[in-house]
Amino acid sequence: MGDGGARAAGGEGVNRSHVLFDNFVQATTCKGTLKAFQELCDFLEVKPTEYRVFYHKLKSKLNYWKAKALWAKLDKRASHKEYKKGRACANSKCLIIGAGPCGLRTAIELAFLGAKVVLLEKRDAFSRNNVLHLWPFTIQDLRGLGAKKFYGKFCAGAIDHISIRQLQLMLLKVALLLGIEIHVNVEFKGLIEPPEDQDGEKIGWRAEVHPRTHPVNELEFDVIIGADGRRNTLPGFRRKEFRGKLAIAITANFINRNTTAEAKVEEISGVAFIFNQKFFQDLREATGIDLENIVYYKDDTHYFVMTAKKQSLLEKGVILHDYADTEMLLSRANVDQAALLSYAREAADFSTNHQLPTLDFAINHYGQPDVAMFDFTCMYASENAAMVRQRNGHKLLVALVGDSLLEPFWPMGTGIARGFLAAMDSGWMVKSWAQGRTPLEVLAERESIYRLLPQTTPENVSKNFSHYSVDPTTRYPNISLHFLKPSQVRTGPGTLQTINISRKSIARSSKLLNWCQRQTEGYRNVNVTDLTMSWKSGLALCALIHRYRPDLIDFDSLDERDQEKNNQLGFDVAEKEFGISPCMTGKEMSSVVEPDKLSMVMYLSQFYEMFKDTVPPGGEKWPGRDDRPSVPAVLAERKMDSAAVGNNNKVKVMATQLLAKFEENAPAQHTGLKRQKVTGLCFFSQGSLRKEFPVNIGGSDVCFFCRKRVYVMERLSAEGKFFHRSCFKCDYCGTTLRLSSYAFDVEDGEPDTHPAVLGQDQSLQASAFSQIRSYLMRRSLKRRLCLRLPGARRSRRPPLSRILLLSVLPPPPPTLPSRLFPARPSSHPSPLRPSRPSSRPSGRPSSPRSGRRSALSRPRFRRRADPNLPSIPTAPFAPSRGTPSPRSAPSRCPATSPRRPSRRTPPSERSRSPPSPPPPSPKQTTQRPSLQILTTIIQRQLEQVEEKQRQLEERGVAVEKALRGEAGMGKKDDPKLMQEWFKLVQEKNALVRYESELMIFARELELEDRQSRLQQELRERMAVEDHLKTEKELAQEKQILNEMLEVVEQRDALVALLEEQRLREKEEDKDLEAVMLSKGFSLNWA
Repeated sequence: MGDGGARAAGGEGVNRSHVLFDNFVQATTCKGTLKAFQELCDFLEVKPTEYRVFYHKLKSKLNYWKAKALWAKLDKRASHKEYKKGRACANSKCLIIGAGPCGLRTAIELAFLGAKVVLLEKRDAFSRNNVLHLWPFTIQDLRGLGAKKFYGKFCAGAIDHISIRQLQLMLLKVALLLGIEIHVNVEFKGLIEPPEDQDGEKIGWRAEVHPRTHPVNELEFDVIIGADGRRNTLPGFRRKEFRGKLAIAITANFINRNTTAEAKVEEISGVAFIFNQKFFQDLREATGIDLENIVYYKDDTHYFVMTAKKQSLLEKGVILHDYADTEMLLSRANVDQAALLSYAREAADFSTNHQLPTLDFAINHYGQPDVAMFDFTCMYASENAAMVRQRNGHKLLVALVGDSLLEPFWPMGTGIARGFLAAMDSGWMVKSWAQGRTPLEVLAERESIYRLLPQTTPENVSKNFSHYSVDPTTRYPNISLHFLKPSQVRTGPGTLQTINISRKSIARSSKLLNWCQRQTEGYRNVNVTDLTMSWKSGLALCALIHRYRPDLIDFDSLDERDQEKNNQLGFDVAEKEFGISPCMTGKEMSSVVEPDKLSMVMYLSQFYEMFKDTVPPGGEKWPGRDDRPSVPAVLAERKMDSAAVGNNNKVKVMATQLLAKFEENAPAQHTGLKRQKVTGLCFFSQGSLRKEFPVNIGGSDVCFFCRKRVYVMERLSAEGKFFHRSCFKCDYCGTTLRLSSYAFDVEDGEPDTHPAVLGQDQSLQASAFSQIRSYLMRRSLKRRLCLRLPGARRSRRPPLSRILLLSVLPPPPPTLPSRLFPARPSSHPSPLRPSRPSSRPSGRPSSPRSGRRSALSRPRFRRRADPNLPSIPTAPFAPSRGTPSPRSAPSRCPATSPRRPSRRTPPSERSRSPPSPPPPSPKQTTQRPSLQILTTIIQRQLEQVEEKQRQLEERGVAVEKALRGEAGMGKKDDPKLMQEWFKLVQEKNALVRYESELMIFARELELEDRQSRLQQELRERMAVEDHLKTEKELAQEKQILNEMLEVVEQRDALVALLEEQRLREKEEDKDLEAVMLSKGFSLNWA
């Protein structure tokens, strides 16, 4: 329909105002909307410039049933008590720069508060085609503003997205009805300060706009808000750049002709490589296009967003030359636009199964095909949300919203959500400003709220959407409006801004040394006077461990002269029990003249962080494993408490009832179908299972892989080796590994290409649960949380270096050995030690890589999900068996192993290999959007952590070189440099801990997704009456039920562990958050 809107059928009885109102509501362009609105106002003889009474006059003169429905919506919104009936900001004059969704939403909020609002837009058309994802609260918010009255298809059914053009049109119409002055083709140029000599006129702050003859040049304002995107035109705001590991996004808009064939094509709410590797492998084989994920939304256009791999773009000729610099790599001169168009069209065609009849590109506002390619991990955020300018007795409140304040991270759909939150936050700030609060108080409160904005997700905002208002406490749970104090606002030449949050490092040398002295006081032959020589004998380290865990080390038996043994014992125990990586080997520690101070600071600071709030045994019990109930006991109590189960977990109630029915009615021949057991929980340290290799030539200062210098801050340790992060790569596919997700394959010089299989008869030992619970409760920096794949393995013992956390696996084939771990040399017996030795499975061909190697050969590491292992088939988009990883199955890894039979495949059918299923299409089974968003976030956040670690390492190397006096860089033991070193150590510890938490969250998401799928399958099966089912189908239903029960138990246990861990670390998290914000670490990506 054209801009003229719907025309009423002729007739003298038709009310002209009704026709004009319909034209306004149905207008489809910016200029058409403004024109229709002006015609309506002229006919009704109302003036929008009379903003205080305009809305009420318009409502009284337009007595039309369609309009009344809209008035009811707006009146309900205006009745919020915070607006004070439109008088809260009655004397405020506000200028908004930019008519994007966030600028318009801010203007609407200020209009409800009663302010005079003027909005400038340098264009006169809404030409952007992108489709925006909407969080639940934004849908509710827009409905409350009458969105359905302007756009009937708004979020119909399960749709949770809208084109940016439609959103702008809706908000523009609401803004006009509320009396907001909107001027198009007017560009903001700058601020005009109040003159010094005012001759009694009291001229305040004004805006310089183009054209210069425009009347806005003469208006005065006391609030100006910038909403004109990342190229913010308001001066004085400094920006921080957030750049992660390169992730190349391609957006493409195709013309939607709204045909029947197009309507039948299903949307793709999000497909990640880690969830549907088969689809992406088929895409790569068929087209040469290699993607990490893809999204397809249908609105005004067919909108596709995909993340492409750089190598694929190079091979397809989209990127002409490979540059290390991202800006050069993606510069216009280095991109073949024709190849880019072809790449995007081909990916869109394949992902929709070739069902879109035509793929003609929409045209952007530059008159070009609407395709864009950019690095979406490169984002900017303003350091401050607001400032106050003062000149010649006049104050001006200046603020930012939208992309000007915080650029969005597209996989989360944060742009509109956080933009709307910032709009309401700004409204609250203007309300405080209008009420006469001091500039210091206003700014301190605004920045206290802004610090939460980058961390918001659909899950952590308040869920009572109907109560959302301009008051931040209705939207942010547990918000502290006074987190920052007015004293933290700095003054400049005529400006006020909040200072960066900075807290002194808790790991200063004197504090760390004093703490170590207190903990080791009274121990034989231990006298800690420094952080170097006092630790050389190893007794101080053993004393520190013995202080908190006397059960781990027999201190009285230690010999001061055996320095190597003492140090190695301390390093191994700390790594095994606390997850603290050694800074060097025991032999190296005993052989050096003086231990390296930088290494010791980094190492000992981890003990401080772990035990600073812990009471050692003596007066009180150490809050460890012995005085806490074990997880099995907790689970047992939950099972027995049927009332609690009924209240808290309806799924378990249903499952329990069904299980009872099965036990009663199941045929005798099927009673042998045993419930799958939760596989054993096991913990083995790297130290206790470490194989002795030849001593590294350069000790901990030389990378084991590349043999080059490895500095303290960039040093990683695994299996007793020290190396660069970039050198820690998968032996099979060459992908860089992270410490939280790898397996070690060497045993007696031979690689073990298959992980251990957990025997089905192994019971859950309370001590095992207690141990795992204890380790998770600590601030462990290197614990491995992962899921082992089942499959055949050699009978040799693999040196396991991971925690297996509550993973549910099917019973292994009968030919597999039942033994899990052989005896190991340790003073502490394994809680899961089998009672009999295992035998090598018969019929298994030897691995082609299993030949013995020289003892000097380097160890082989691999990714957890090794392609050479039997893979586990999952439903499309089901999470893979491991925790999410940005490159969970690189294309270079072979994938020729036969797939293991599905868990739900009847035993009779497992003997023969089923035919390969057809390539899955993204539309066949789509994962829940919220879960897909979260997994994408975790996938990307892991990369962001890696990138931040790399940056920290670069800074740490520079500081270390300066401290050591290398290349003439500074003076050794410079106090300022040491202070910087302590800060870097603290930040790195925080990052590694954050990475560990991400892996736990990934496991929780996997369990959540699995439970959802099992519930859905069980519901479908239960829809059929039992008497219509075969015995085989009943057995399968029972098996699914058992799995669902186990998943529920696992989630309960995991949530309980995480919650208890968070309670203990609550205080530390506050300090961590302050440090991260002050240093520009925004790990909950904006």
